[in-house]
Amino acid sequence: MTWTARRADPADVQELTRINAAAWRYAFGGRMSERLLARTLPESRLNGWRRWVTLPDPDAVFVAEDDNGRIGAYCGVGGAGDPEDRHADMRTGELVALYVDPALLGTEAGAVAHGAGVEHLAMSGFRYAMLWALRDDTVSRAFYASHGWRQDGTVGCHDLNRQRLNTVRYGRFLPAPFRRHRRLPGTFGPAGSPHPSMM
Repeated sequence: MTWTARRADPADVQELTRINAAAWRYAFGGRMSERLLARTLPESRLNGWRRWVTLPDPDAVFVAEDDNGRIGAYCGVGGAGDPEDRHADMRTGELVALYVDPALLGTEAGAVAHGAGVEHLAMSGFRYAMLWALRDDTVSRAFYASHGWRQDGTVGCHDLNRQRLNTVRYGRFLPAPFRRHRRLPGTFGPAGSPHPSMM
């Protein structure tokens, strides 16, 4: 199965919300009530998602789709919104969201979507990137660690419908802009020469 990244568009929104909800249930089923999980993505938010996928650069959402056009994962990126999340000396981007269809965990879908998002940040002039991960989401945290992200020691708390979720912050350096080369799935930069932070 081959996965290819492309920019998301409004026609993808329904599928993106399905993946989002399925990923939350996979990660937190049994630790969150079904009522709370059902409220994470109500239908009323679809218009907000449609606006999100059409925002101008540097904000962007990328999907990974297979040879049959099936979307397996998506990644949303942009500039770091909170001044406290910005690196003191470098323009800072943010990986806002990365979700994989639980049925496709273990494929390259997540890596391809992630690679497109990180490459977009680098091409947009960011030299550093950060993200927040839920402390108890061990699957996502293992993925980030294997793709060059490192915890920076900052912790936080996210309130979701009156339930407090502990979070940890990750960061990584980004390469300078480069001319496009043929790349391996889920990577960015010239094939065979990963950024030092990925080693």
